[in-house]
Amino acid sequence: MIVALYAIMFSTGDKTPRLGIDLAGGTSVTLTAKADQGRNGAVNKSNMQTAVEIIRQRVNAFGVSEAEVQTEGDRNIVISIPKGKNEKETAEQVGQTAKLFFRPVLEAAQITPQGGTKLPLTPPSTPPASAPPASTPPAAESGKPQGRVIPNLKDASGAPTPPPSTPPASTPPATPPASTPPAGADANGITPELRAKYENLDCSLPENRGLGPVPAPEDQPTVACSRDQGDEQEKYILGPVLIPGTDVDSSKAQLPQNGSVGGWEVELKFTDAGTNKFTKITGDLAAGKYPTNRFAIDLDGVVVSAPSVKSEIPGGSAVISGNFTRSSAKDLENVLKYGALPLSFTKSDVTTVSASLGGDQLRGGLIAGAIGIVLVILYSLFYYRGLGLVSIASLAVSAALTYAIMCLLGRSIGFALNLPAVCGAIAAIGITVDSFIVYFERIRDEIREGRTLRPAVEKAWPRARRTILVSDAVSFLAAAVLYVVSVGKVQGFAFTLGLTTLLDVVVVFLFTKPLMTILAKRKFFADGHKWSGLDPVALGANQRQSYRSRRPRGRAAGVKEA
Repeated sequence: MIVALYAIMFSTGDKTPRLGIDLAGGTSVTLTAKADQGRNGAVNKSNMQTAVEIIRQRVNAFGVSEAEVQTEGDRNIVISIPKGKNEKETAEQVGQTAKLFFRPVLEAAQITPQGGTKLPLTPPSTPPASAPPASTPPAAESGKPQGRVIPNLKDASGAPTPPPSTPPASTPPATPPASTPPAGADANGITPELRAKYENLDCSLPENRGLGPVPAPEDQPTVACSRDQGDEQEKYILGPVLIPGTDVDSSKAQLPQNGSVGGWEVELKFTDAGTNKFTKITGDLAAGKYPTNRFAIDLDGVVVSAPSVKSEIPGGSAVISGNFTRSSAKDLENVLKYGALPLSFTKSDVTTVSASLGGDQLRGGLIAGAIGIVLVILYSLFYYRGLGLVSIASLAVSAALTYAIMCLLGRSIGFALNLPAVCGAIAAIGITVDSFIVYFERIRDEIREGRTLRPAVEKAWPRARRTILVSDAVSFLAAAVLYVVSVGKVQGFAFTLGLTTLLDVVVVFLFTKPLMTILAKRKFFADGHKWSGLDPVALGANQRQSYRSRRPRGRAAGVKEA
């Protein structure tokens, strides 16, 4: 078993266990829930647990192993992200409160790297009379930035999209605000104050791009920046929320289906409640001109994507296509799938654990384990003498199996060794040695009854085996219950304790017992040498019974013992 495990370990390159955040270093983000007067209600246990599950799914979607998401008190959620290649990206994106909305685009402008705008704040009111020149992409529309690929929202069934009809010049945009435009506002509901805020919006500031400003009320228009950078960045005036993120049922990044040609795309499906809204809204948006035919996906005040709509999309299933890479499509999938939290959160604390501090803790844990093993070895040699070598060999086999399995579990199930897991392994030393002691004492009891070593080894095994199995069953049950009812790092302790308990059974059955059977045939142990730990005199054996057990069986002096 050891040879097979280590052969697999070296062939896969998993020569060391994966380490958790407290040993390898990483980032810890604390989110604090705040009262939400909108649709989501108050902070309570149910909403907090829902938020934990969504954030945990988002963390897993980034491919981060051994990340922990758990509640702390009544209002805090702690996200622990181990050090690795996705640590910074995960800490930034998962730390967002991820409140997702779909809003109509009222105005849009492309941002230059210097912070200026390439487009006029108000798009042209009339489309070009003739078809665009050959150098212009066919999908270009009036007011659309040339050379920039705007994502397109289309029916997921692959049905051909009819060309958009141009509304009369006097027809207002088809997506007016939900309420009557305030005094001084234009036909889109844009007030002079909102336009001034739009013009002064600096998308180069982190609080306006990537981290998100304080989200505006759902029934009010707002301004926002896109999450893109460089020439791809835009800023927007957005209308009131049309569809909340909770109406999204699922999303999936995929290559084009139905024989289509192109790059990556993202399919999204709405719930029954969202389907009716989506059908009507896409029909209204398709009747507008650029940019009012665009649909912004707003994540905490930052626009993740703003695809254009060319026709009504029934059925609640659509595809967002555009200039997507696999990474950007997967990112949008995660935002749509795990974006809507039932509560609003603020990032109250961000703590980074250095690798040096984690190394110090690991070194301390290993020193504690080494001290425990040395004490066990000294006790075994002092009390059991030669039998102590059997317990030492059994401990070495158990350690070899435990190390190999921990290395392999890092790749297979994402298991990472943290400080409580090290404590579990140290505690398991006692459980393992206890099994050896039970068996050794049973053998000694048989020798005290006058039996020689070979029959004593076999006679003691059924009784010792029963005791060992009961003891390990209780330990494993305790570890299993602790794993189920605990959260966070305590689960690492329970998992390691349960694993080593199972390995204790394997070692005792497949190594310790067979080794004792072999040693019982060796003269040093069979004759009860005083340093073997099995000396009948030192054990107070019944000398008469011991003598009789050694007498030849048979009536004649020359008859051999059977």
